[in-house]
Amino acid sequence: MPRESARNDRRSRIAHLAARLMAEDGIEDYALAKRKAARQAGLPETRELPTNDEVEEALRSYREIYHREEHRDRVRLLRGMALRAMGELAQFNPYLTGSVLNGTAGRYADINIQLFTDSAKAVELYLIDRQIPYRTAQARLYCGAEPVIAPVFTINDEETEIELTVLTPRELRGPLRTSLEGKIIDRARPGTVEQLLAES
Repeated sequence: MPRESARNDRRSRIAHLAARLMAEDGIEDYALAKRKAARQAGLPETRELPTNDEVEEALRSYREIYHREEHRDRVRLLRGMALRAMGELAQFNPYLTGSVLNGTAGRYADINIQLFTDSAKAVELYLIDRQIPYRTAQARLYCGAEPVIAPVFTINDEETEIELTVLTPRELRGPLRTSLEGKIIDRARPGTVEQLLAES
């Protein structure tokens, strides 16, 4: 077998094993799923690992074959919950991102919402005033080549976690990535999420 063909076969095998791990075990981290898949396949963790896009495509195929109805219903439920949360947080200019937006969300998926406001403290006070329990953390993103450290508030809705990443209006004007080499994070306003729900 030619070397390039063998390399592609290994990448495809790891991508499909990683997709299964994400679908069945609730792993959300692509890098972790790929490393575990490579170990399961008895292959070294090398540069031959598939891209996140390759794993995402394998994940779509896996769910279409094995979890079609369950997955469709789960994504619809999560998008509905996201839309409700975005309505409640409308003053902070919310955008939906992540697996709930792109349709790969599994049974253990979080809802990821970006808020664009001049004051992260205003978001925190909003949660405190409404007695909404939350946890705090930080996310590292890139706006162009510039690193951005963004506060994250995690709340719960019916046992589903909603991560609220707070960014400034300036960061809405440019593309955001999770790494310098990563792809642009897709995001959608409430109207787009409504349209996705109507189509499903």
